[in-house]
Amino acid sequence: MKTIIEGFMKFQREAFPGRSKLFQQLAHSQSPGALFVTCSDSRVVPELLTQREPGDLFVIRNAGNIVPSYSAEPGGVSASVEYAVAVLGVTDIVICGHSDCGAMSAISTCTCLDHLPAVASWLRHAESAKVINAARRHATPQAHLAALARDNVVAQLANIKTHPSVALALEQGRLDLHGWIYDIGSGGIDALDGATMRFIPLSDFPLTRATQSKPDPALA
Repeated sequence: MKTIIEGFMKFQREAFPGRSKLFQQLAHSQSPGALFVTCSDSRVVPELLTQREPGDLFVIRNAGNIVPSYSAEPGGVSASVEYAVAVLGVTDIVICGHSDCGAMSAISTCTCLDHLPAVASWLRHAESAKVINAARRHATPQAHLAALARDNVVAQLANIKTHPSVALALEQGRLDLHGWIYDIGSGGIDALDGATMRFIPLSDFPLTRATQSKPDPALA
């Protein structure tokens, strides 16, 4: 805790003064351009890997970068998605998985989670990824885990489309979806190409999207 407090003091002393005008603006409003859904893993820092400033990203973090399908009893993730899309008007949603994910590892190795009932219940929202992944053959356990992380991103993109605010924004052509896998060791990101359903290097194909906005019929 000592280092955390020291970090805060350094922020106040060194980082805050240079961004004082930005923080004055953010003190009364926010206008993030994107909703970024990623894992709670301490090694994944959205603002660092995208080099964004405070106010640029609306972030949801949880075990396994999961977005439950919309239901009659929506929870905190659903509320955050709805607020980001319907109120803040984000134009992009990124669902970002990552390498060496503990949640995906538990699923891929069928780890017994009886002692972690809340975790076990939460990971059921990745069931479709688990089933699809299990139907394929994998050369190694590492390949199995990497494939499951990708399958889970695809599954969560499907889940988020069931949210009314997201469905409406997609229909109206004011929202794009992105599926990313961040490799912790290399710092690289592979992005889902919605046309081919393959993950390709984002650095080589920066315009890659999982779901593009619906084109304006008048421009077709």
